[in-house]
Amino acid sequence: MTAIKHALQRDIFTPNDERLLSIVNVCKAGKKKRNCFLCATVTTERPVQVNVVKVKKSDKGDFYKRQTAWALRDLAVVDAKDAVKENPEFDLHFDKVYKWVASSTVEKNTFISCIWKLNQRYLRKKIDFINVSSQLLEESVPSGENQSVAGGDEEAVDEYQELNAREEQDIEIMMEGCEYAISNAEAFAEKLSRELQVLDGANIQSIMASEKQVNILMKLLDEALKEVDQIEMKLSSYEEMLQSVKEQMDQISESNHLIHLSNTNNVKLLSEIEFLVNHMDLAKGHIKALQEGDLTSSRGIEACTNAADALLQCMNVALRPGHDMLHAVKEQQQRFSDLREQFARRLASHLNSVFVQQGHDQSSTLAQHSVELTLPNHHPFHRDLLRYAKLMEWLKNTDYGKYEGLTKNYMDYLSRLYEREIKDFFEVAKIKMTGTTKEGKKFGLHGSSGKLTGSTSSLNKLSVQSSGNRRSQSSSLLDMGNMSASDLDVADRTKFDKIFEQVLSELEPLCLAEQDFISKFFKLQQHQSIPGTTTNEAEEMDGGILSRSYTSGGPQTISSEKDMIRQMMTKIFRCIEPELNNLIALGDKIDSFNSLYMLVKMSHHVWTAQNVDPASFLSTTLGNVLVTVKRNFDKCISNQMKQMDEVKISKKSKVGILPFVAEFEEFAGLAESIFKNAERRGDLDKAYIKLIRAVFVSVEKVANESQKTPRDVVMMENFHHIFATLSRLKISCLESEKKEAKQKYTDHLQSYVIYSLGQPLEKLNHFFEGVEARVAQGIREEEVSYQLAFNKQELRKVIKEYPGKEVKKGLDNLYKKVDKHLCEEENLLQVVWHSMQDEFIRQYKHFEGLIARCYPGSGITMEFTIQDILDYCSSIAQSH
Repeated sequence: MTAIKHALQRDIFTPNDERLLSIVNVCKAGKKKRNCFLCATVTTERPVQVNVVKVKKSDKGDFYKRQTAWALRDLAVVDAKDAVKENPEFDLHFDKVYKWVASSTVEKNTFISCIWKLNQRYLRKKIDFINVSSQLLEESVPSGENQSVAGGDEEAVDEYQELNAREEQDIEIMMEGCEYAISNAEAFAEKLSRELQVLDGANIQSIMASEKQVNILMKLLDEALKEVDQIEMKLSSYEEMLQSVKEQMDQISESNHLIHLSNTNNVKLLSEIEFLVNHMDLAKGHIKALQEGDLTSSRGIEACTNAADALLQCMNVALRPGHDMLHAVKEQQQRFSDLREQFARRLASHLNSVFVQQGHDQSSTLAQHSVELTLPNHHPFHRDLLRYAKLMEWLKNTDYGKYEGLTKNYMDYLSRLYEREIKDFFEVAKIKMTGTTKEGKKFGLHGSSGKLTGSTSSLNKLSVQSSGNRRSQSSSLLDMGNMSASDLDVADRTKFDKIFEQVLSELEPLCLAEQDFISKFFKLQQHQSIPGTTTNEAEEMDGGILSRSYTSGGPQTISSEKDMIRQMMTKIFRCIEPELNNLIALGDKIDSFNSLYMLVKMSHHVWTAQNVDPASFLSTTLGNVLVTVKRNFDKCISNQMKQMDEVKISKKSKVGILPFVAEFEEFAGLAESIFKNAERRGDLDKAYIKLIRAVFVSVEKVANESQKTPRDVVMMENFHHIFATLSRLKISCLESEKKEAKQKYTDHLQSYVIYSLGQPLEKLNHFFEGVEARVAQGIREEEVSYQLAFNKQELRKVIKEYPGKEVKKGLDNLYKKVDKHLCEEENLLQVVWHSMQDEFIRQYKHFEGLIARCYPGSGITMEFTIQDILDYCSSIAQSH
């Protein structure tokens, strides 16, 4: 261990100006035995720093390295585990507890003893040494001599300190003076003892010589004590004299306290009086305004508003404890209550009169709007009433009963006024839709006002007539343009679209303006909302939806203010939804295609209203009406599909383009122009799918039932028309149907060509069928000519029966037959004729090929060529 200690001092601590005082070989408790050394060190420079350093052997070589260092001042507890039994374990408590196991108990005790000495000498810190033997600590206590300071520079050196150069020199001199010090240690020790006794004797004589000095010092102390006694007597007399002065000062202090308390009470009383006067005193001008103020002029309304606000502030002042028990305060509060009641009655009476008068004034202006499709402007009425908005807020906060009464009266007066205006407005719209009075009677309108009186039976009758008209339409494209019961053209539908748009455009700003006015005038916040609330519209409104119940805590609102706005709007404009539904029914009655215009317009206005406020009255009402419009649109589609099922064709004339195919073309063209960039495009796409599938089914049904016109012609012409329509309109959702229509048209064209062309060279065809049968039986093609029935003479005989003249005659008869089958409006004659020409040429080439293969070198050819066929077909087409 001494060698290790020397090596550590040399390699690790000397370069750092430290001295190694103690070392212990340890390993961590409970872990793999990896030994290291704990070293107690001090620095050689002042101020001295004491450290505990952990040193371990390097993994890469046979040298030691410094791993961790803790300052001794950070050590809190040293736990030796057992003070009686030998135990190599011990704990050091720094920032955390470090558990160690020493290689031997002796090393552990030596290290702990060194730690205790260093703490006593350098730190004087309270380190707890627990489970440490008291004997070990007592042995470590240094003597008084070792505690002395040498030269005033550094502490005495203990057994751990090395001798400095001077000490070594003195010992050498002393040992030189005693030559026998090395050979005779006892004689050397005896000599040192004698010299020590001489020094002790000298010290005792020096102490005895200083006794005289001690006696003089004691005498001086006695004199000082006498002086102290005299001073204490004087202080006692002074204290007696000041005691009487203290009593007088206490009396003066008590008198000053009472004066200060009185002044404080007076200041507080003045503050309370000023508070009551400042906060509960209403100016005479305000009182006069509340009692007699003019509620018709702007200046009078402003004065009344200021007075009402001042009154409300006086009534709502937060009284301090005890104020409400004062008689004057009670009287003032009663006076305020009387003023509030009086002004509230006067304000409510005046506003009721304004509502009534405004209703009469507005009615007088209805006549000038009876011809124009416009609604009267209520902005002047709203502008005049908004002057009372602050007073309405005051009334709402002070007397909710009167506020509620005014609200109901406003709804009653305005609902009757708006009902007259809106009904007249819709009557003008209906007249403009139907045109003259005579036309109006046709659709159930009569009288100058054009009121709608058509019954359900008249509507049903009109629907029956509509179906009859559709079934009786001819195949002419001009006649197929009419799809509804009326004779209106596109211009009439555009006129209806403009009228319907104007109706919605007039209603929308009217409702928004009224809703904004209600919110501002009645002080109802539009942004407040309570989710999950339900309304029963006008019925709940009539039953007092705005009522509040009063309790000791104040009024409790039944519904949110946003619901109140919507319910007030429902009561005021209760006639809008029925009138819109009547107008929609009339438009649908005039022309079922009007439902397309109405669906697009209504969807746009609903979308606009929902963007502003999805829960508003306008959004809800237009949404309900949109449902009706959507039903009419679906009904229009269903009626078209029903008419397809009921279509009947003439047995005496050719079919041509079926009416419902032309109707689909008209419907699709009109719908595409109407629904361009519309929000409800999805509804139209669904209708397209239903209609086109019904058209396909009905075309096949009619083709199967056709007697005059071949089935392939009916299918070919109608699917060609459908394909042309879809290609022109470019409807994305019907791409697959367009391809299907093209395929059906192509298939039935080919089928019709093959069927109509048949076997124009019948005998020749039978001849070559026999040739192909022999080849199929296994006879080689070049040997067929040796068959008796199929020799060259028989072939020449058959060919001679079909000269060019006969072929041209047959083709001419075929052209007339095709012309008779096809309709003129679809213009497919030349297409079919060209296909027949190609098919005939294909058959011709087939015959030529068989002759070349089965009769090689015979020189036999047809009596007409391909060029002859082309000339025949071209000549026939031009002649017709």
